[in-house]
Amino acid sequence: MNDSSWGAPRGAGYWGASEMGAAPAGPAYDVHGAQQTRPMPIVPDAPDAGRDADDRDDRNGDAAARVSGPLFRDEKPQEPMSTPLPSPPPPKKRAGRDLRAAIGVGLGLGAVVAGSLFVVKAVFVGVVVLAVVVGLWELTSRLKERKGINAPLVPLAVGGAAMVVAGYVRDAEGAWVAMALTAIAVLVWRMTEPPEGYLKDVTAGVFAVFYVPFLATFVSMMLTADDGPWRVLTFLLLTVVADTGAYAVGWRFGTHKLAPRISPGKTREGLLGAVGFAMVAGALCMQFLIDDGSWWQGLLLGLAVAASATLGDLGESMIKRDLGIKDMGTLLPGHGGIMDRLDSLLPSAPVVWLLLVLFVGSG
Repeated sequence: MNDSSWGAPRGAGYWGASEMGAAPAGPAYDVHGAQQTRPMPIVPDAPDAGRDADDRDDRNGDAAARVSGPLFRDEKPQEPMSTPLPSPPPPKKRAGRDLRAAIGVGLGLGAVVAGSLFVVKAVFVGVVVLAVVVGLWELTSRLKERKGINAPLVPLAVGGAAMVVAGYVRDAEGAWVAMALTAIAVLVWRMTEPPEGYLKDVTAGVFAVFYVPFLATFVSMMLTADDGPWRVLTFLLLTVVADTGAYAVGWRFGTHKLAPRISPGKTREGLLGAVGFAMVAGALCMQFLIDDGSWWQGLLLGLAVAASATLGDLGESMIKRDLGIKDMGTLLPGHGGIMDRLDSLLPSAPVVWLLLVLFVGSG
């Protein structure tokens, strides 16, 4: 085998020809020796003395950053000294609504109710009628927007107003007759439109008749007694106090959910707050505001109102969850709509009316 069959020496894979130099010619060049030649390790260039000192410091810093562990085998690594950061404070509970607006609107509504209640009874009946009509408008509007249900508003509004007035003029008998006629009017009114969706529309209409104006009729029936304004005031105070007690105690101490699938904000502690506040307010109202009333009757009345107000609030929450909305309207800043304020009042009205009739009579 001649030398030309080897081509370039093996060392050319590590160094270029210019670095190795030309191979010596003649017998002094041993091919077998070239095969045994080992490549020398590549040694990094020494730092250039002419470079800036900052460059050397940067390289030394990079090298130091790559070095980890102790310098000597018997030296234990030092743990970095660090001061533990203080844990962040727990987030403060915030109210879900504008409290200033809610308080202002609540005081305004209270002034309107009190002024009409103790000046002329008929004026307060007009306030109830207005609340019923607006509540029906909110309810039917949300049903149409979210579910495509066309509950006829005109017969509902006219019949609802008639039911409240009939309850004040003709007591329970007039209220029942007005309710039956209103339900019939809903059925007939819907017949003027195509039959598609008739069943769901009239069903929603009859539900609205019972839910808003019929329950509100018990407020006007309370007003017919000799101490009617004080009975209505007791009803309003107990419902508001129950809601306030539930909110205050639940916001401060609430940890156990009452009905998380319906209303995640309500707690069992809040329910206890509603019961306690309402029972105290009931005892005071029955003792000092209601003729022939007794404090122990007020305790029972407050307990019943706390239960009915809570159930009414949960029922309204079920409706709003089914509709996929937070509030039924935006008419009252800080409160939502009229129906968002009537949710606990409406189911409490028949409870208060019935217990007052049982305790002190209807006169």
